Amino acid sequence: MIQEEQQQAQKGVIFALAAYLLWGIAPIYFKQLTLVSPFEILSHRVVWSFVLLSLLIHISRQWGLIRQLFRSGKTIALLCITSLLVGSNWLIFIWAISNNHMLDASLGYFINPIINVILGLVFLQERLRKMQWLAVTLAMAGVAVQLFVFGSIPFVAIALALSFGFYGLLRKKIAVDAVTGLFIETLVLFPVAAIYLTGFANSPTSNLANNSLWLDFLLFSAGIVTTIPLLCFAGAAKRLRLSTLGFFQYIGPSIMFLLAVIVYGETFSTDKAITFTFIWGALIIFSLDGLKNRRSKTLINALKNRPDTTA
Repeated sequence: MIQEEQQQAQKGVIFALAAYLLWGIAPIYFKQLTLVSPFEILSHRVVWSFVLLSLLIHISRQWGLIRQLFRSGKTIALLCITSLLVGSNWLIFIWAISNNHMLDASLGYFINPIINVILGLVFLQERLRKMQWLAVTLAMAGVAVQLFVFGSIPFVAIALALSFGFYGLLRKKIAVDAVTGLFIETLVLFPVAAIYLTGFANSPTSNLANNSLWLDFLLFSAGIVTTIPLLCFAGAAKRLRLSTLGFFQYIGPSIMFLLAVIVYGETFSTDKAITFTFIWGALIIFSLDGLKNRRSKTLINALKNRPDTTA
């Protein structure tokens, strides 16, 4: 039994690494599409993700579950909202990569864990520990320095962190697995994306027949780029504790940061350096507090489950 659990945990680690590595190198894919407008890329991402997810739903014979979901008006209403949030997040991310703001995108996903803590405090009445308060304060200080000292606001980073944070908050309220939920979300966005691509898109790349085979292949691959990391993440979430999974979340933005500075030559200016330093400090404190809290819970559970030998 223990050996089986260890094997499942090892598989979970592999899935988690795959998910966050793929999310981290995703900008390389989107950099190949800089000639295509962000909204056009988003539309292809929605359309081909919907097609691929439909195929997966069909293979796994989950159409009954989909029909059952549509009987719950509240669930569908929440998924309509999350579809707008994830669509906005995708669009902002695509725009950032296309316009050489990969550092800002990286910062947004570094900030996201702190945003999640704040949203939990405000909307879920979760209590923050002292170290978490310190981490939140450091993160806010980093943004404040960039705003008041350098007069710049990291709009892209804040928009990415908030849209993904609220997306995660609402998805917690919906008892739907990742693949089924994303299928409904892409279903909601599909008509707009399809109508735009077939009736309103008017760019040098909007007519697939005029594109190179390579460009069309890249556009068709948008569904794979979206869905495969999600499937890996879902596989990891089933096998690992959320606290364990949380420590993998910094892989993606770290890879983005390195790509932005080393590969694509984005300027790591003083204001960004100071802000990143504050955020990294906050995340170190946040992670250490999580480890300490997890060890404390493990010790308490061990003491509770220890056989009583005093009798």
